[in-house]
Amino acid sequence: MKATVFFTHQEVEGYGLQDHTVVVIDVLRATSTVAAALAAGAEAIYPVVSIEDAMKLATSVGRKETLLAGERRGHRVEGFDLGNSPGEFTAASVGGKRVVMSTTNGTGALVAAASAERVLVASLVNLSAVAGAVAGAERLTVVCAGRERRFSIDDALCAGMLVSRLTDRIGGTLELEDAGRAALALASSFTPDAEFLLRSTAGRALAASGLEEDVHWCARVDAFDLVPQLSDRMIRSDRGA
Repeated sequence: MKATVFFTHQEVEGYGLQDHTVVVIDVLRATSTVAAALAAGAEAIYPVVSIEDAMKLATSVGRKETLLAGERRGHRVEGFDLGNSPGEFTAASVGGKRVVMSTTNGTGALVAAASAERVLVASLVNLSAVAGAVAGAERLTVVCAGRERRFSIDDALCAGMLVSRLTDRIGGTLELEDAGRAALALASSFTPDAEFLLRSTAGRALAASGLEEDVHWCARVDAFDLVPQLSDRMIRSDRGA
């Protein structure tokens, strides 16, 4: 397997993904929230970039049966049903519902990866399930959402942990480039707990906004055995390997 890591989704522009398996990561919080929604029984999640596109899509697929979810600068978009806090996505709130989601960074990364042969959604909470699902891929690309077009250490650490789990599974057949090796070094140097996440730029911003509980939620490694997969503009769940 040849694995490539991008630390922001903007780096993917112009990079051919058609024959790649792609894993998209936005630990704080979009991909963690996707996992929460699917674990709670959401029918599907539709990631979109802009608020306007989210509202149009929700109307076109049926507003009565569809929830709008998302944030800007960490806060729920005005008029949306839900924000981007994973704890909001319960069986009572999203069970059996479609969710159209737009966030500052994460949904942009998902849309940027949509041309790939296969697109999976990972965070700390479902890391091992995704590692198992991609272990047989020939060409793997890991796309970190980043934060406002910049490197985000929480996403990079998660990417490194994914690479580490793949190394354990397939050993020396995993080929890494420089960013992948850097991510792997991060994973060998830091523990992905709430304390670490709260020291990150994204974690500090969430805590300052009164959302520290979200950081603790997103730090639960392997809380779920599910593999969200993006296909035909919607994310649904497969069971983990």
